[in-house]
Amino acid sequence: MESILIANRGEIAVRVIRAARDLGIRTIAIYSELDRDAVHTAMADEAWNVGTAPAADSYLNIERILEVAHEAETTAIHPGYGFLAENAEFAQAVMDAGHIWIGPPPSAIRMMGDKIESRLAAESAGVRGVPGINEQLTSVDQVVAFAEEHGFPVAIKASAGGGGRGLKVARDGVGLAEAFESAGREAEAWFGNPSVYVEKYLESARHIETQVMFDMHGNGVFLGERDCSLQRRHQKLVEECPAPGLTPDERAHVGELALALGHAAGYQSAGTVEFLYSNGEFYFLEMNTRIQVEHTVTEEVFGVDLVTEQIRIANGEELSTTTTPEPIGHAIEFRINAEDPSQGFIPNPGTLVRYKEPGGPGIRVDSGVVQGSEISQYYDNMIAKLIVTGRDRDEVIQRAKRALVEYEIVGVDTTIPAHLLILENEEFLEGRVSTRLVEDEMDFSHVDRSTAPTLPEEEELAERNLTVEVGGRRFTVRYWAKVMTAPGSGKRIAPRRKAPKLSKQAGSSAGEGVVSAPMQGTIVKIHKKAGESVDAGEPVCVLEAMKMENEIKAEISGEIIELKVQVGDTVSAGSPLMVIR
Repeated sequence: MESILIANRGEIAVRVIRAARDLGIRTIAIYSELDRDAVHTAMADEAWNVGTAPAADSYLNIERILEVAHEAETTAIHPGYGFLAENAEFAQAVMDAGHIWIGPPPSAIRMMGDKIESRLAAESAGVRGVPGINEQLTSVDQVVAFAEEHGFPVAIKASAGGGGRGLKVARDGVGLAEAFESAGREAEAWFGNPSVYVEKYLESARHIETQVMFDMHGNGVFLGERDCSLQRRHQKLVEECPAPGLTPDERAHVGELALALGHAAGYQSAGTVEFLYSNGEFYFLEMNTRIQVEHTVTEEVFGVDLVTEQIRIANGEELSTTTTPEPIGHAIEFRINAEDPSQGFIPNPGTLVRYKEPGGPGIRVDSGVVQGSEISQYYDNMIAKLIVTGRDRDEVIQRAKRALVEYEIVGVDTTIPAHLLILENEEFLEGRVSTRLVEDEMDFSHVDRSTAPTLPEEEELAERNLTVEVGGRRFTVRYWAKVMTAPGSGKRIAPRRKAPKLSKQAGSSAGEGVVSAPMQGTIVKIHKKAGESVDAGEPVCVLEAMKMENEIKAEISGEIIELKVQVGDTVSAGSPLMVIR
């Protein structure tokens, strides 16, 4: 294998570039116009523009990506995770174009990528799933019938989904129709497929996932489990390996289930089989046919480079090990996201005015950003992953506290304060976690928020880089230029970001309230019309940011006297949406 094109961006693109470089393989990055100066484009041996900022026009543009792969004489393509990583049509197109696909066969992606089909496959392999309907829903009436039989709460999930995207939980019949519609919209936005299904939502369950790898020679290996129970909006926040409290017998049992499913699917490459663990039983949830965000903790504990293994397998080589290695120590990954925990973890895109990663024993940071990088509304809001290792869980927790305090990020709100609170939570410290711990039992409303300071003083002349493109390929030209400074200050001043507010009491007269956008995004649904009444706390519209839907609620009761937006409008943080009197 002479070269690899990474069909992705951010930290996972950086991670693949490093693995390829360790193997002496040339790397080719792709980027949107917004990512022209991103870290992964500068790290790769080559970088090619594939379109404008929206993912549909760039990182999801199969035709353009394959065009670049041909022009760059690419040997293989690695999809990372997200975007096209679990797209069977893309995998097949890569292979049809004569490139090596670094991932599982398209047939396995199709089987496991469709959650309904994967549930059927699991049942045939003797792996029990969460009770649910194994067919695509056509109306909310099917959800109502299922809830009447199995009781609330129920989970409405994207059949082509994963990672918590396109998943909505209904705890009673009141919000059932809206949950059904919202799940379909998110499924369409993330996966280009609006189909959904329903299953019983298990309260107070743990989210346990298994890392497996299979080669082309029939070998499969179980590389331990991870606990990913700490979540918000059904998306993981903290992951650790090994899972606290599992017995050796339980660990062996869940590994056997994962391997049985992988063999039944004819799987090859790295994969993750996810389970819900409740009352001593494991229930199959889904299989992710790609490298996981949290693969890092498995690497630290088992000493296996999973991305390198992916590349070796795609190259026709056998697994470097066919027996589960002995785990050494413990590891926890903290997702450092641009979110505001005090406002329900809403996305908080912006510029990293100050950025400094921690270091020291047991600290690893996987990132694709530097100071000045932009966290855009167009993509996932993850800034970096902090991975902490130690001899045991207690040592990891102590090191994590130190590392999180050392981590400096200014310009956007982040999940760092939330992580510090989690590390003080008694249930977490005792390993008594569940998927509802973060959202139902912890209060983050008082955490500190970020401010943007003055940038450091610069010299009169400074080195600069100019990015140019020739035939779509990116080149960087270095030059020296004078620094623009504020008059008489000698310093370049960074604009201070105003903290976005959900709403403000600011109308044209007393008794009026303006509902404002808490973040940059797109209006996808409006619940009320001008002239209608609304109660305080009632949802008035849905704002999509970073492909996640956020319910915007009225802060006062009254009549909507002015509606300032319509469906499809893009708004910035603080933009007025409607006026209530």
